[in-house]
This record gives sequence, C-alpha cells and structure tokens, in this order.
Amino acid sequence: MQVEWFDYELPESLIAQTPLKDRTSSRLLTLDKSTGAIAHQTFEQLIEYLEAGDVLVLNDTRVLPARLFGVKADTGAKAEVLLLKQLEEDRWEALVKPGKRLKKGATILFGEEGGTALLTATIEEESDMGGRVLRFSYQGIFTELLDKLGQMPLPPYIKEQLPERERYQTVYAKHEGSAAAPTAGLHFTQEYLNRLEQKGIQLAYITLHVGLGTFRPVAVEDVESHKMHEEYYEVGEEAAQLINGAKANGRRVVAIGTTSARTLETAARMSAEPGKLQPCSGWTDIFIFPGFEFLIVDALLTNFHLPKSTLLMLISALAGRENVMAAYREAVEREYRFFSFGDAMFIY
Repeated sequence: MQVEWFDYELPESLIAQTPLKDRTSSRLLTLDKSTGAIAHQTFEQLIEYLEAGDVLVLNDTRVLPARLFGVKADTGAKAEVLLLKQLEEDRWEALVKPGKRLKKGATILFGEEGGTALLTATIEEESDMGGRVLRFSYQGIFTELLDKLGQMPLPPYIKEQLPERERYQTVYAKHEGSAAAPTAGLHFTQEYLNRLEQKGIQLAYITLHVGLGTFRPVAVEDVESHKMHEEYYEVGEEAAQLINGAKANGRRVVAIGTTSARTLETAARMSAEPGKLQPCSGWTDIFIFPGFEFLIVDALLTNFHLPKSTLLMLISALAGRENVMAAYREAVEREYRFFSFGDAMFIY
C-alpha cells in the first residue's frame, strides 16, 4: 500500500492558525461510511446524528507546557527541548534543537533565580526518531516548574502562541502527560456535553497521552513498513462497562478523535474476549490503516489531517480511502479550516 494514495493538495490559507472564539461554532462535514454520502453542517448539529444509548468516548489527557527554551551550560548557546514521554520520575524522552550540538553529556539550563538555574537537563542517550533521553534536576515540584517555564507545544504549522493556554486543552482534560492535544475534543463546551447527556447519550472517558509520532508524515514508500511511536493509555472500569453495555445493546460507540479510536482498538485486542473491553493500561504503537478490522469503534469525530499522515490512514480504514479522499476534496473546495484548530468531520 503506497503512501502517495493518502496525499492531497491543501492551500496554505486553509490551515487554521487560531482557534475560533466559540468552541462549537466550527463547521462539520459528515460522511456516511456505507454510502459515501457527504453533508455540510455546523458542529452544533452533531447532536442530531447521535441517539440515546450511544456512547461517546473522550480522551481526557491534559497537554503539558512541554516546550522549554534554555541555554547550553558550557557555551550559553540557545537550546530548545520538547518533552515527549516520561520514562521515569525525572527521565524524559524529548526532541531537542539544535540536534547536532546537543549530544550525550550536554547540559541545558532553564530559567534563573538568584543566579541559579531553576531546571537543569543532562542528555543521557540518544533515542529513536532523532530524540534524546534527558535527566532533570531541580528544587521543588517538576510540574510547577514546567508550568512556569514551559510553553504549549503547538504543532509547527501554527505560527502564533496562544494568549490563553486553556484553548489548547479540552474542557474535560484531566490527566497530564500529552505532547499534543486530542484536537477533536477542542470543539466541545461543558454546556454541549450536558446537552448530549440530557438526550441520553453516555460519556465515557479514557486516557491516551499523545506523542508527536502520531502526527508525523509517513516517510517510507510502503505504508506497512511504518513504525508508530509508543504512547501510554488507560481504560478504566467505568468506561469499559459503558462501552461493553453499548455493544451488547446494539448501540454505537463513537470515538471522539483518533486517539480515542486507537486506545479502544488497542484495549479490545488486549482483552481475553476480543471486542469486549476490560480495564487495562500500557503502551500502544497500534497502526491503523485500510484493511484493519475495527472491533469497537462504530463512528468517529475527527478534525482534518495532514497529507500522508497515519491519522488520514486511520480514518480511511474506517470509511474507505475513496470516500475519505472525496470528502477531503470537497472540504478543500468549500474552504473548511484544516488541522488542530480547524473544523470537524463526523464519520458514521
């Protein structure tokens, strides 16, 4: 299966640089995965596509202010660190800039108070995807220092910093650990979630800490040769019961975002009974592309994704590549907003 099959032309003007003021004011493209039928709605109308008994599965991860700017201890040269994954209490996998000058043994200093760095990182080893393993030393609480020194790790195609950090968090974000937001969830307000529950739609919360590997374009020619970066996930007992109940009663499980979909399909394959969830946690590198058999996910809310990305391949697995590419051509023609702060797509 060739990567070029998942390419498309996108005018740069359609890449959303800032979030809309009202979370629910985005547009919604709907795609019937059985017929390929496309419709154009507003996000407010999503509720019309959902029925009592459906279960929406939301990823409650919280984004860390994981982009740090510091200086090399020996030269004073500028250095940038983007935290990806916590390995142990004070050891993290990260991306660094400039990579050529930040080798094993280098020390980076962040912040200053009374002539002393607030946070120090030493590079212990190199990891895959050009990353580094860092060990931090500090006084106090690490997350409080991150909150003070770090910036939100916005995708590289977004050129502006956010005036409000919380706009890059879902309203239900709870468990810190992500290097990027589960962006399909950015459309929801608490009021809208309340409306869904009043209609009898159930909400189940799971966690997947998003790593940047999820968003990287596939660099190999053959899709099946691509290797996903591992991400930590958790599915609790309450979520498992709600989802199992929906499947048993013939109701739909609607994944809010590709991260929720990947978590559900991972958990389904970890279960003693495939297709029936049990509480579980661990690391997943599941790669979903056409030919994949979904055991849990019936419908999916998502944003519009990068060309040649694993996320575009995932939605093509659910709805069919031709259906998805036709929907994307129409989205471009009608000037939908693309990527993290863009409009939404509902596949059902």
